[in-house]
Amino acid sequence: MRRVLVRGLGLVLAIGLVATSAANADQHEAKIALCTGCHGVSGTPTDPSIPIIAGQEFYYLYVQLKDYKAGRRANPIMSGIVSQLEKAEMQALAQHFAEQKWPSIQFSADEATINKAQRATAAGQCVQCHLGGFEGNSRIPRLAGQQVAYLERTMLEFKNKVRLNSPAKGSLLSAYSDEDIAAMAKYLGAL
Repeated sequence: MRRVLVRGLGLVLAIGLVATSAANADQHEAKIALCTGCHGVSGTPTDPSIPIIAGQEFYYLYVQLKDYKAGRRANPIMSGIVSQLEKAEMQALAQHFAEQKWPSIQFSADEATINKAQRATAAGQCVQCHLGGFEGNSRIPRLAGQQVAYLERTMLEFKNKVRLNSPAKGSLLSAYSDEDIAAMAKYLGAL
């Protein structure tokens, strides 16, 4: 009798775990679909002001989600979406997008823009953190091949102290002209 009861409880727990797992998978897929609505099913957003997150580093993505939730990054759409996410959900989304392949945006910049941007990035020693090919690492975002409009807007937000989640970048970019920032965005997008 006791064995039957234990087996019965085990079966009930197993069914419950499978049902919970299926429900979690459905919720996870729904959140991924919400993200890809803006960030692109194939990894490339249709709006050039929205960043590529497919193939970006896990830790960087996770921290950005936390920063939106905490108000260190401001975006009415992202802040609203992330406010509903728990830590495990943010980690699962970051992991999902980190595992994707980085897409190619096929952007090119003219030689004068590239020269201006290379002087500006050298002066700021940008490769010290973002690495030589601007590919980033686990804590620093990839900039190479990122959406140009997004890069320019983000650098201007740092410069103008709108984006507050990296004070050192705000200090660094405040020394640059808007023209330098536009050139750097084009150069990085073309990498």
